[in-house]
Amino acid sequence: MAKLYFKYGAMGSSKTAQALITKYNYEENDLQVWLVKPSADDRDGQQILRSRIGLQAQVEVIPPEMDMYQRFTQTQLGKCDVIIVDECQFLTEAQIDQLRTIVNDYSIPVMCFGLRTDFQTRLFPGSRRLMEVADTIQEIKTICDCGAKATVNARIDAQGHIITQGAQVVLGGNDSYIAMCHKCYVRGIRENRVIKLHGHNENSGGNVQ
Repeated sequence: MAKLYFKYGAMGSSKTAQALITKYNYEENDLQVWLVKPSADDRDGQQILRSRIGLQAQVEVIPPEMDMYQRFTQTQLGKCDVIIVDECQFLTEAQIDQLRTIVNDYSIPVMCFGLRTDFQTRLFPGSRRLMEVADTIQEIKTICDCGAKATVNARIDAQGHIITQGAQVVLGGNDSYIAMCHKCYVRGIRENRVIKLHGHNENSGGNVQ
């Protein structure tokens, strides 16, 4: 039976790489994949999905006003065996419901990869809806610098301090965010610690997720 899957992890947990590897595995078995990402994620260009380890593929960009059920029936019905969504936290709640309906009506599996919470540890609207309606929810684990499981996507300013206020969506990768356990996150805020970002220094740009 087809399912709606939500596979979430903190920044740097290789979500995009896993989405692209999943696409490759389906295609190796002669199955057709509809690979999509929300238009909010434009870091790699409008029609490219790229992972930190260098994997990439062509992707269809989904603006927030697009009805994904309608788009599927108009362009993918009869051609698509599975739908893979990267950065699914940026989808609207309505779009998550549309994906849910595709699973129900056409028995097409939908695999959503993304973040669960933002830099303030609050659920993204798309992720919240997936937590409510997904058939299978799976955590893609990564670790904090202390060795504990990372659960928080800490946003870091130019001075290396954790940001606690601001817009929910600010795109960035290793130049702006770091995955931390909640204990280190709270301690960093209380002690105003300077946090060292991974792979970023004065002479190098940040990597994208």
